[in-house]
Amino acid sequence: MFADIILPIPFDSFTYLVPSEMEGQVMRGCRVVVPFGKKKIYTGVVLQTHNNEPMGVEMKSILELLDECPIVNEHQITFWQWIANYYICPLGDVMKAALPGAMKPKDEKALKESTRNRRGGKTTASLTETDLPNPLNNVQQIALEEVEESFQEKNVTLLHGVTSSGKTELYIHLISKALKQGKQVLYLLPEIALTTQITDRLRQFFGEKMGVYHSKFTDIQRLEVYKRQASSQPYQIILGVRSSIFLPYQNLGLIIVDEEHEQSYKQQEPAPRYHARNAAIMLANQFGAKTLLGTATPSFEVYHLAHKGIYGYVKLTQRFRNMQLPTIEVVDIKEAKRKRQMKGIFSPRLIEAMRTSLDHKEQVILFQNRRGFASFIECKTCGWVPRCPHCDVTLTLHKKTSTLTCHYCGYTTRIPDCCPACEEKKFIDVGTGTEKIEEQLHQIFPEAKALRMDLDTAKTRLQFERIINDFSTHQADILIGTQMVTKGLDFDRVSTVGILNADNMLNLPDFRSYERTFQTLSQVAGRAGRNQTPGLVILQTRSADSDIIRQITHGDYWQMFYTQMLERQMFNYPPFRRLIYVYLRHTDDHLLEHLATEMASKLRGVFGERVLGPDRPPVARIQSLYIRKIMLKIERNLPPQKVRQTLISIQQQMMALPVAKSLNIYYDVDPL
Repeated sequence: MFADIILPIPFDSFTYLVPSEMEGQVMRGCRVVVPFGKKKIYTGVVLQTHNNEPMGVEMKSILELLDECPIVNEHQITFWQWIANYYICPLGDVMKAALPGAMKPKDEKALKESTRNRRGGKTTASLTETDLPNPLNNVQQIALEEVEESFQEKNVTLLHGVTSSGKTELYIHLISKALKQGKQVLYLLPEIALTTQITDRLRQFFGEKMGVYHSKFTDIQRLEVYKRQASSQPYQIILGVRSSIFLPYQNLGLIIVDEEHEQSYKQQEPAPRYHARNAAIMLANQFGAKTLLGTATPSFEVYHLAHKGIYGYVKLTQRFRNMQLPTIEVVDIKEAKRKRQMKGIFSPRLIEAMRTSLDHKEQVILFQNRRGFASFIECKTCGWVPRCPHCDVTLTLHKKTSTLTCHYCGYTTRIPDCCPACEEKKFIDVGTGTEKIEEQLHQIFPEAKALRMDLDTAKTRLQFERIINDFSTHQADILIGTQMVTKGLDFDRVSTVGILNADNMLNLPDFRSYERTFQTLSQVAGRAGRNQTPGLVILQTRSADSDIIRQITHGDYWQMFYTQMLERQMFNYPPFRRLIYVYLRHTDDHLLEHLATEMASKLRGVFGERVLGPDRPPVARIQSLYIRKIMLKIERNLPPQKVRQTLISIQQQMMALPVAKSLNIYYDVDPL
């Protein structure tokens, strides 16, 4: 007997001999320990067993069977295969992402003992029988009934509700109904920070029936949740971020994807580069479950499908308790700078609004989509700018640590004493990050306490929770943040939101820039006035007369969608076509250019004018590897399996070239 084993390396599977004493015990979904190469040993998952002996290959045997019963179920393996097929990546990469890191043979004995000690016996899974879901108001009740009616005909429904309309309350009622039917529920959130606020709210109603799962947990914590889900007493609700889709569900009835438009749902590095929203819809289909996509600013792909009637569509246009949407004031900072009225990055109007809020013991959120102190420094005399030695980017200034850091590879160095080109000792910092804003705030409002939430201050789950808790309990007056502050956080005392530079996103060379700007700025504006206090948003921009700023100010999603869709249809961009980016990486830039041109030629031989490039991406070298990108715009009715087979076939032809020994090729399907 032989077994095809998935290993945590970028290949689909390898075939091993099953020892006679293990025949009948090695089953699909079990973990085994196998030798690999001359010295390595891996833990793998059995994909299938068979009697087809590979020809001309020296067979190695399975060393150890780790599980008496499969720990990866049929639904999971089918789901893994879909991920690998659609997102054009090896099964080994999917397995590596799907299983907790602690599922290794050397840790097995210790982890079993640790799990027993931490649980202290059998875990119960009962409701609390004291708190029931809150009653819905008339608008919410109508929306709930419309969602349930939509689910009678559609497997996927979009809930398009303005910020603070009470979407979470609808989710709780839908979850409660699914649990009464004996079904499991997956509640997906785009950001770990959001699980902190939502967890306590859901536990009030669902108690120990709910488990939480995300990457900030330790290996042991993730292993415990995984094993619980594979047991006869799984959690009925899982609250988590994108990796939660890989847990071993047994009876899924409902998946909720909150803030479905968020870019955080797309895995970027490493492979598999999947989109958790789209993958969740496929996962739900495997179980015959329903998917609810909730957001105030739908992604174009989802809204397009809802508009065509493929997805159901329900709209919530009123805020909870009839709270008014915040007033958005646009401040032309180009004019303010011309008149020398700016204090750093703050306009007089924003300072006035912040002072009013602070005087009334209310809170302020400031949004700047750039961390660090400044984008870079340059020599005052000759203009020399320090760059990363491994990537084609400038180094970001972090003033508190007196360092220059690459936000791509993590390279860090001290600020030089003098310019290496001309020996000038003075440098100018260019651009504004959250750290500089924090410093300027202290000068303007020395009595106010400010918190900063970005990847520098919130690296761990505990740091996330501390910042959110401190701001929620009014231990701080001002929260400065990057995209993290836009993702559905609920603070009831925030009356003013300042958007410090809307142009940062508008001017990106990306066909999605207007869509993303509308989503991000609308979401961060929605953090204001979530109680009875009227909200005010000060939107600072140099493009005060642009269409997108006017659409944001009036909340005109439809007009923004309509105008952008006309352009996308004209130029064959999503949602009218699927995009696949083909990336090639190599240490030799000239050789890479030759190889990329060769691969693009081969692709054009099959896909014709659907192929664009190769081009240099905006950052054309990362971690000492040069990069080229080829873009494919393909029709949506082309079968993913055939596309994958064609691309892999051409990739194999490329890798067979003698000069392509160190070439790396990978794919980004449906890129963001």
